Amino acid sequence: MSAFALPSSGPAAQGVDASGVHAFLDALEAAPEIEPHSLMILRHGHLVASGWWAPYTPDRPHLLYSLSKSFTGTAAALAEAEGLLDFAAPVISYFPEFEADITDPRSRAMLVRHVASMSSGHERETVDEAYGTDPAEPVRGFLLTPPDRDPGTVFAYNQPTTYTLGAIVQRVTGQPLSAYLRPRLLDPLGIGEVFWLRDRTGREIGFSGLHATTDAVARLGRLYLDDGVWDGRRLLPEGWPARASQPHIATAGAMGEVDRQDWDRGYGYQFWTSRHGYRGDGAYGQFCLVLPEHDAVIAATAATERMQDFLNLVWRHLLPAFGPGPLPGRAADASLAERLAGLTLPAAAGGPAPAERGEDWDAAQFTAVGDGPVRAAGLARDTDGWTLTLTGAGDGDELGLRIGAGGWTVAEEPLPTAVSGGWTDAGTLALDVVFLETPHRLALSCSLADRTVTAHWRTQPLHGGRLTSQRAPRGSV
Repeated sequence: MSAFALPSSGPAAQGVDASGVHAFLDALEAAPEIEPHSLMILRHGHLVASGWWAPYTPDRPHLLYSLSKSFTGTAAALAEAEGLLDFAAPVISYFPEFEADITDPRSRAMLVRHVASMSSGHERETVDEAYGTDPAEPVRGFLLTPPDRDPGTVFAYNQPTTYTLGAIVQRVTGQPLSAYLRPRLLDPLGIGEVFWLRDRTGREIGFSGLHATTDAVARLGRLYLDDGVWDGRRLLPEGWPARASQPHIATAGAMGEVDRQDWDRGYGYQFWTSRHGYRGDGAYGQFCLVLPEHDAVIAATAATERMQDFLNLVWRHLLPAFGPGPLPGRAADASLAERLAGLTLPAAAGGPAPAERGEDWDAAQFTAVGDGPVRAAGLARDTDGWTLTLTGAGDGDELGLRIGAGGWTVAEEPLPTAVSGGWTDAGTLALDVVFLETPHRLALSCSLADRTVTAHWRTQPLHGGRLTSQRAPRGSV
């Protein structure tokens, strides 16, 4: 949990109509392809509404995916303010050992501000090329991938740009990103420890992999909303939030998809310009929405591939709820608080093991069908109930899951999970497994008739599908 709580207030006192928040929750929970995990709404510096859909909880870190980029950009701003980094300097100047290898004039002309704004000159995602060209040093692999156009002239959502920015920060500071940010940002904001995925170089990857609470996201948003000042103390350089959030490169049509209105408004320094305000965001619905025109911040986590739909619901229901001044509505505030305290994700259907075939299930073994993340499964019964042990696709990837008696069964070891479901008939065991420090859910079905197990991700993990890696990387490299 954070070191100190955010100032809180009833929504009405801060001009927020509770009925609009109710309408947003209604729409969110009715959307079949959006699984909400958390929501925090700040107005006029106060937390006016917050809720977590059980089995997700406030104190648990959540994988933020590309919302990590906004923390990396913040680290770069701090390094610049300390005279360690120059946005106008060539990227190659921070890696003099590559000087002889990097001969392409466009790669040599690439500046720090170009990688900060994803305008390196590449017209495509190059992450596979960068890691494939030089697995031991992805920055070198990236610089050996010639840009298609002059840097600063074209946008491409391209992970190695942020990776390179983060690598520069880690090189000039001599620290991982999280360690550098800890005394300068994370501790003063009351966030404290975060967890960041590293690659084989030992670097925190910068473009993704940060695990932090929704509260941490909300605090970053409030800091940016207030021009880098937190409770009277300046933490970010004056003017940096405006500089980071203004569009430095046009993005219209660059994502190659239709109905992406909030991705077509331009890209700043690791922040997107939105139809309303600006934002950091991450795959599957991790959001930090900063709304200066409403003096508001919205932080949210979710599991969805329909991120534009999520934003559409925010614009449709929450923006109209922000009024110009205090509102009457204590009863409405109380009703909303009660609803937010009771949020929960529906549990998967299933009952206890059927008595007529219980012995058949005991010690049953199942072989996987298809190319999913599970190769095999084994079921065992003890005096306290049932455990399903999954064998993943990689060596040593084994995960035991307790099967509860309805609702969500939460376990902390061997990694944080929640299991729901059970026997849907005498010959079928069906479970949903939520990996609580990620947006990811695994759907499982074991068939007694043919001794097979099928498994698929509701949302595909982007950092590899090992079951035992679906958690915050505490102390790992």
